[in-house]
Formats: sequence, C-alpha cells, structure tokens
Amino acid sequence: QVQVVESGGGLVQPGGSLRLSCAVSGIIFSMYRMEWYRQAPGKQRELVATISSGGSTDFADFVKGRFTITRDNVKNTVYLQMNSLEPEDTAVYYCSLDRTRFGGRNYWGQGTQVTVSS
Repeated sequence: QVQVVESGGGLVQPGGSLRLSCAVSGIIFSMYRMEWYRQAPGKQRELVATISSGGSTDFADFVKGRFTITRDNVKNTVYLQMNSLEPEDTAVYYCSLDRTRFGGRNYWGQGTQVTVSS
C-alpha cells in the first residue's frame, strides 16, 4: 500500500526556518508530481508549492522568495524548506502525490503541524 508520511513540523519563532520532509513508499515516486498544501483552522486547504517529476517548481504568491521545494528520487522524499516564517504560516502542512495525470486521485499524508509564534 502507498504511504505518505510528513515530518519536521513544530514550533518556530517568527523569522525562523523549518524544513518539512515527506517520505513516500509503495509507489514509483519519481514518476509523480509532488505537492505541498496547508490548512489553517477555518480556512480552505491551499496549495503552497509543487515540484514535477522532472524537477520543475511552482509556488504560491504568499511564499515566493521564502519557501523552496525539492525532491530526492533516491530517498523517495520531497522537502519544503521554509524561511522567514510568519505567524500567518501557522497551519497543518500536507504532502500530496498527484496521480491525476494518470487518471487517479491523489495520495495524501496525515499532515504535520507548523506553529509560528513568539
């Protein structure tokens, strides 16, 4: 079975940095676009960043210049490096494996909590 497991969340002060990891197993990871979403209480889940199977990246406007998404196809892991964190970045961050290109639905992890506070 496919497993998507996020880690690396925690408490960080404003202006600080954090790196999230998403480990994938049970599927050929290198074939798929990977996505990071986040969801704050009372808000819709929003797309943060994507990275294609070939390494092309895209970012939401609210994280451009602050966040970086990378992938390691040997370790089957995607990362989200978050710098200059703000309280507004507080949310549960989810990793998703995009299968829509192949006619399937995404696989999702359980999420990891990021809290930005003094």
